[in-house]
Amino acid sequence: MFRRASLLTIALLISATALLPGAAATTAQETYDIVLVGGTVMDPESGLNAVRNVGIRGDRIAAITEGPLSGTETIDVSGLIVAPGFIDMHAHGQSYEANVFQAHDGVTTALELEWGAGDVAGFLEGRDGAALLNYGASAAHAFHRMAAMPEYADALAKISGNIFIAEERELLFDEISYEPVDPAHYGEMKALLLSNLRAGGLGIGVPHEYYPGATHDEIFRVFEMAAEWYVPIYTHVRDGSVSAFQEVIADSAATGAPLHIVHINSMSLGQIATTLDLIAGARAHGVDVSAEAYPYTAWSTALESAVFDPGWQELIGISYDDLQWQDTGEWLTEETFRQYREQGGIVIGHAMKPEWIEQWMKTPWVMFASDGMPYAPGAHPRGAGTFTRVLGRYVRQQELLPVMEAISRMSYMPAQRLERFAPSMARKGRIQEGADADITVFDPGRVIDTATFEEDLSKAEGVQYVLVNGVLVVRDGATVEGVFPGRPVRGRLYDGS
Repeated sequence: MFRRASLLTIALLISATALLPGAAATTAQETYDIVLVGGTVMDPESGLNAVRNVGIRGDRIAAITEGPLSGTETIDVSGLIVAPGFIDMHAHGQSYEANVFQAHDGVTTALELEWGAGDVAGFLEGRDGAALLNYGASAAHAFHRMAAMPEYADALAKISGNIFIAEERELLFDEISYEPVDPAHYGEMKALLLSNLRAGGLGIGVPHEYYPGATHDEIFRVFEMAAEWYVPIYTHVRDGSVSAFQEVIADSAATGAPLHIVHINSMSLGQIATTLDLIAGARAHGVDVSAEAYPYTAWSTALESAVFDPGWQELIGISYDDLQWQDTGEWLTEETFRQYREQGGIVIGHAMKPEWIEQWMKTPWVMFASDGMPYAPGAHPRGAGTFTRVLGRYVRQQELLPVMEAISRMSYMPAQRLERFAPSMARKGRIQEGADADITVFDPGRVIDTATFEEDLSKAEGVQYVLVNGVLVVRDGATVEGVFPGRPVRGRLYDGS
């Protein structure tokens, strides 16, 4: 009798021990697809900042532990930081070539939210099975306002909605951009926007500096639509004045529409302190507004656009010789400005000062986003170096912000901002069990951007491993060829059709 009781007691003790935290890891009964060993795991949501082993199974993080893990593939990441994959909310021209540079910058999700797509379904379908990174887009107000004008509806049907294709820029930046939408046709515009939200759009892109014909009433009505559907507005404000920021913040406050203001750095210029205070005050009083910026002293856009209408020198505070032609790298003169404006193409404008960067860099609620342009020789370096530039120059070299805060503003904060409107984002921006295995592993002592305004794009350094949905796209600092693990990020109104 005693012997039987003892055996039963021992069996119960063994069973109880197996249920203790870490016991499964210690006995190493499970095998994971990939195990990252010995890295410093930094999770902005929980505050975890410690050496851990990370087990990945399929497309999810399955284990985070101090104990040993068994993996089909084990990668030693000792001395490196294991961070959530960076989420770029502002990436144009998402080709495979562009995604390669972004991956080396630590990006795992690249979204086209400022302009959006004229055909969200086509945008998503065109990348299915062929994307290196996760992808998504907003519904493009610019295109759907044009479609609501009967005289331009046929022209819209001939374009795909990619503003960076030359013939589409020419169409959009022609006389159409200077015409208002007749309020009698707001209904058509609303129906087109809703259709694209149901196709997976992540909100509404409203870059209305590029179409000055949009009246204050038109923009306000679009905010009303966004509030009705509870989707965000992503806006490039009307111009570089403080009143342009006041317009969209007032529209958000009046309607309740969530608002995200893109590149506050290049729109604010020397008024950045005022803009930051304005947005901070609105946030403190309950307005649902967020903002982003990129860490460079130049911006880039289409020379044929309304940005360069008469008076641009006074408004922006620069002149012809502050403009650099992307295709050749040459600095413009009045003569070449006129020539290239007639021709159409991309120009880089050197208009910002380093001290302005420092002001918004120290503002913890400003997220980082690249505004990266389509891949092209001579393209603005932000498409290849935004996130590593923050980590290398502003975290390590200048010590303007802690590394955890920087990681949060690149990953967790964008995910948190979007998860109300895109359910899958609740699994991104975190290093936690159950989260998507979108992971960036970098060397904090070596990470740095390398792309410049003088040369063609070059890959950042120090990002050693990048996983997208559990698949390595960067290994030992080199691109992994032939993998396409990117998946669509769809909005909450997606109806599956």
